[in-house]
Amino acid sequence: MATSEMNKVEGGGHKEEVVVKEKEVVKEKPSEATAEGVQAGEAKDLPGSLKTQRRKAHREHPPEVLSKLHPLQYRWVLWFFKNDRSRAWQDNLQLVTKFNTVEDFWAVYSHIKLASKLSSGCDYALFKEGILPMWEDNRNKQGGRWLLSIDKQLRHFELDRLWLETLLCLVGNCFEEYSREVCGAVVNIRTKRDKIALWTSEAEDKAGVMQIGQIYKERLGISTKTIIGYQAHADTAAKSNNL
Repeated sequence: MATSEMNKVEGGGHKEEVVVKEKEVVKEKPSEATAEGVQAGEAKDLPGSLKTQRRKAHREHPPEVLSKLHPLQYRWVLWFFKNDRSRAWQDNLQLVTKFNTVEDFWAVYSHIKLASKLSSGCDYALFKEGILPMWEDNRNKQGGRWLLSIDKQLRHFELDRLWLETLLCLVGNCFEEYSREVCGAVVNIRTKRDKIALWTSEAEDKAGVMQIGQIYKERLGISTKTIIGYQAHADTAAKSNNL
């Protein structure tokens, strides 16, 4: 697929304070961090309440409960990013928790701040385990993102609904045979416009990209007049470097 311009879907259809209701999770800007570098320092700056939540989320379920849980097809990792220009980009990226059951997904979601309550410059990201929420990750290098821009006037009306629906698309594996190409999603809270992006692994797979986009737009339930565009990470990185 050509990467020089956005591919548009016009059809119908429709997580820096972190994550625990009192504190400020991944920036779309590329970094020079390695996977080892991010993961080695992942918990050093998390607030106490967040650390408690992580311990709870990682605690093993009793055997009698395990049989009643509903496993997800993939194990997912929640990330939080708070922009602090005095620190390296990768040091602002924090791993929050991991989960692989429906019950744990809802437990995590109910204990974190809504995206609309985060400060400007903060991001949430949910990615499959093993994929870092950055362009340089091997599973992302050749991919791109479906991008939805949301006016700040709609932040307290639509943002949380659209982000939750995006999360449900991920954990619910709703992209049929193309779900394997979906890497994760990011919500960026910004001063003028917020953004939600669904990341895929193969920008050149036009059929897969378009099918994912069609399903995504239908699930979001947004207006038929609203256009969402697809950007290859290589193009976005090139523009960023030029700037």
